[in-house]
Amino acid sequence: MKVHFIGIGGIGISALAKFMAGEGHTISGSDIRQSEITDELALKYGAKITIPHHADAVEGADMVIHSAAVRKNNPEYIRAKELGIPLYARKEALTFILKDKRVYAVGGAHGKSTTSAMLAELLPTTNALIGAICKTFHSNVRTAPNDRVVFEADESDASFLNCNPYMAVVTNVEPEHMEYYEYDTDRFYDAYRQFISLAQVRVLNGEDPFLSTLDSPAIRLFPSRDITDVEYVLIGGEPHTRFRLKDLGSFDVFGLGNHIAVDASLAILAALHEGEPLERVRENLKNYKGIKKRFDIIENRDDWVVIDDYGHHPTEIKATMEALKTYAQMRGFTKIRAIWQPHKYSRTMDNLAGFVDCFDGVDELVILPIWAAGEVEVPIDLKGAFSGYDLTMGDRVTKEGGAVKVLDAQGQVMKRFESDLVVAFGAGDITYQIRGLK
Repeated sequence: MKVHFIGIGGIGISALAKFMAGEGHTISGSDIRQSEITDELALKYGAKITIPHHADAVEGADMVIHSAAVRKNNPEYIRAKELGIPLYARKEALTFILKDKRVYAVGGAHGKSTTSAMLAELLPTTNALIGAICKTFHSNVRTAPNDRVVFEADESDASFLNCNPYMAVVTNVEPEHMEYYEYDTDRFYDAYRQFISLAQVRVLNGEDPFLSTLDSPAIRLFPSRDITDVEYVLIGGEPHTRFRLKDLGSFDVFGLGNHIAVDASLAILAALHEGEPLERVRENLKNYKGIKKRFDIIENRDDWVVIDDYGHHPTEIKATMEALKTYAQMRGFTKIRAIWQPHKYSRTMDNLAGFVDCFDGVDELVILPIWAAGEVEVPIDLKGAFSGYDLTMGDRVTKEGGAVKVLDAQGQVMKRFESDLVVAFGAGDITYQIRGLK
């Protein structure tokens, strides 16, 4: 078929486009702006890309799939309706795209991209659809000539209920994206119950407060008991976590922190259940090189390291901060400077106290304007809330001339960071700013 994707530059919708291209379909798409993702789709997958959206882009399509961010007043959405072209939201499309697949679905509030990427390394002959760029195959998608799929399952719009999970691997459960669930925690938790019940095989974090209440048959990991001898080592100059899992011996995995050991352990248990030999699993885990924007070291010098991290929830940032403290000690750095671009007004308001707490330990904190992600602006006194920190309220940052520069609204340099450890947090365009690309 000829399949057109509205909002094809998004990480989730682009994964579906690449996967369907790998299945033999002809793909096209549109987005508001050009990006690395749209460039890759055009050059590697032969997709015709329209920037920005235009009604003519859907002409000749057999099917149109759109991201959750696309509104009904989008010109391509309207034109597809007029032409009678079958039109599906991404979550609806999952139902038929994955219906005949053996899906290893990885869900959870935190760590699902990391765990998905690890599992893809441990099951190296599978397809993979991940919500981040995996550094091993330099994409969010890997295609293979079989029906097995490692899939990052998203709870933000309950789309994980449509992914046909054969196996459900769940890292943890914490109320998030509550605007979708109308701030009804019962509805939120019930969605997870449904997701887990759909799977034939379940691999769960047995110490998660919610997951521990479920009586479904499952392979359960109890981190405080099953994971021992955790230590942090540099292998080839890169940070790794070494740990023992049950009676299975020692494992090395890229990244730092107890949460990395937990993610890896869940992936290991899932792979062993699928018949992968233990020693092959141990070796394949070493192939995992991390994912883009998760503890992503983008500048690495003896006196200066810059890290890009997708953390946009207090729990995620706190875990990364603990890893950063360890890494700073390993590298001999005396200061940690954090740059935070809050993501969504709703998330920032709902978790403000947690955000204030999670940056504990930074020597300097820079806060950029909130990345709205389509939400209506709401006034939030971030300067007042974070007054206990050595705080700079900047407009944007860039990396050039061997320094990270914090700029004001007029483009004047407010701060320069060119030594020690600098980390950027956020799910908006800060990943491009900290790389000097925007």
